[in-house]
Amino acid sequence: MFMSLTPRERERVMIQKTVCSFRIRSSSACFSSLLVFRRNSHSQTRGNGHQVVEKKQHEGLFLQKSKGQHLLTNTRILDAIVRSSHVRPTDTVLEIGPGTGNLTMKLLEAAHHVVAVELDKRMVEILHKRVCDHAFQHKLTIIQKDVLKTDFPEFDLVVANIPYNISSPLVAKLVYGSNTFRTATLLLQKEFSRRLLANPGDSDFNRLAVNVKLLADVKLLMDVSKREFVPPPKVDSSVVIITPKEVKPDVDVREWLAFTRTCFGKKNKTLGSMFRQKKKVAELLSLSRVGIAANASDAVEEGEEQGLCLDADASVFKERVVGILRSNGFEDKRPSKLSHGELLRLLALFNQAGISFHSLPIMDLHDY
Repeated sequence: MFMSLTPRERERVMIQKTVCSFRIRSSSACFSSLLVFRRNSHSQTRGNGHQVVEKKQHEGLFLQKSKGQHLLTNTRILDAIVRSSHVRPTDTVLEIGPGTGNLTMKLLEAAHHVVAVELDKRMVEILHKRVCDHAFQHKLTIIQKDVLKTDFPEFDLVVANIPYNISSPLVAKLVYGSNTFRTATLLLQKEFSRRLLANPGDSDFNRLAVNVKLLADVKLLMDVSKREFVPPPKVDSSVVIITPKEVKPDVDVREWLAFTRTCFGKKNKTLGSMFRQKKKVAELLSLSRVGIAANASDAVEEGEEQGLCLDADASVFKERVVGILRSNGFEDKRPSKLSHGELLRLLALFNQAGISFHSLPIMDLHDY
């Protein structure tokens, strides 16, 4: 029958057979691939699921990444942290976020006393039992509170693997707080530590670095791989040591913090363009008027009839602000490239002209 067809009809039949054969083979291959994919996916899911549970649990305790619960388990690194902290037998050490006590046990061996601040009740119970098992309970005080809302007792050193989600306000609380201490050795997220270490002109130089380095020196001790933690965080970590400066600059802290918040809001813009913004001019004019009202009697006694209270027009006030920048060579400079000395000088020039930056309420730790 096939031979009775015309050449053109034969060609059409051959094409149809070829297409049909290709479809069958393709369907079979796809079905086979689908089975393999499902088997692999199922196997991978089970494998990953088992691994996640395994990594998130440490000695039967479920750890919460959202709360920054990453326990450092490498004994060699723990020993290096304690050794680098130069703990003396007479020292009281403040530890923040001790977890199950891996670092705490090392500190108890080296120090006179350890004050551990831990919010998680489960961790506190494990830590208490572990310390009692080693007969160290007389050397440990546990404070079960939120560290950002806790008044610290006196201490000599800080040594801590702190939760990453509170790094910035916690460093600010230590550096700008009322407690005096020798050093703070902190295990931090690597990216965060690089911002702390940055200098003027570096891409990472920001308000955090400029505020911390006003009152303290920061030094990198070591980097720590994320594989050393249980459960592993998404990023690597670093250990830094913060040493408060013996001689601190004579500056109103509230003014300084508000001033750097203004300057580093857009750190790569020139100061001239930043202080020409209508919103910024209005804000500074309002704050300056508050400052003048609070010191009105002093201004009258000194005969300063031409205070900023007469500059009701914002445009006049703006020219005064920009004039300070221009006459002192700051108009075309960027905050991210200024040294602490230059920033302190600029703040002093503004304050001498009656221009204030801080508001009356006390700043929140997250504003540092």
